[in-house]
Amino acid sequence: MAQPLSADQFLAVLKKSGVRVVEHGSWRTHNRNHKGAWGPVHGVMIHHTGPYSTEAGMVELCRTGYTSLPGPLCHGVIDRSGTVHLVGYGRANHAGSGDDDVLNAVIAEKDLPADNEANTDGNPHFYGFECINTGGGQKWPEAQLDAMHKVSAALCRAHGWSAKSVIAHKEWQPGKPDPAGITMSDFRTAVAKLLGTSTTTGSGSSKPSGPTSDKETPEYVPFPGADYFRIGRRSTLITAMGKRLVAEGCGKYSTGPGPRWTDADRRSYAAWQRKLGYSGDDANGIPGATSWAKLRVPKP
Repeated sequence: MAQPLSADQFLAVLKKSGVRVVEHGSWRTHNRNHKGAWGPVHGVMIHHTGPYSTEAGMVELCRTGYTSLPGPLCHGVIDRSGTVHLVGYGRANHAGSGDDDVLNAVIAEKDLPADNEANTDGNPHFYGFECINTGGGQKWPEAQLDAMHKVSAALCRAHGWSAKSVIAHKEWQPGKPDPAGITMSDFRTAVAKLLGTSTTTGSGSSKPSGPTSDKETPEYVPFPGADYFRIGRRSTLITAMGKRLVAEGCGKYSTGPGPRWTDADRRSYAAWQRKLGYSGDDANGIPGATSWAKLRVPKP
């Protein structure tokens, strides 16, 4: 599980992905948090808007909502040029009720089962993007699809998720058609490519995609066990781990990282655990199998 990014972190992650971002009003505090939980988050949900008169009008509608369904209706609206319009942040009326088996599969990063129930509130658990399309056979522009892939990959990267954490509304809630005209297996393959991983493993774990040459694709070190990380341990693996923690913005080093396991390594790894949403004893700075797999430490 993971705690949601702050609004400022969310904005920074999207901008870093290379998409154009437009902020609308007080989007950072425009939410439905008074109606229920926001978080823990487990994935990204993609929608289409349906029929619209103008793109600006649809952005505003997603911001304000309806009398019967108040806004925000998503976190971001992706228009047909690929611009991402931020209209709210926090709990939003976008996912609605869906299948708990689907949610469990997303959490485990496994292939999705059929959505045949609507027994679980998805609004606390997914970042939501409404993508402007009539849903009636309208072509998806390349620039728009590119932005949809990029924001999905950016949020997955920020949380250490694989592409299997990206789902469609139609995969969550029975009877929903959106996003129409998009095959989600292809969509997730595009996201995985941006992440530098593959979606082909049945367990949901990500493996490097593309060429298998050691020079072109890094091999990731299997979890060596919690006992490996103790005072006095010295190895190039600890240096490699430290470099990955720094790359993830979790480095707490005054110098280094280096090959000797130190308290700075432990503090840095604790920051990584907190970034993944762990707390208390689960964020004690000692690596565990799940957080280690998400860190993807290349072989030294």
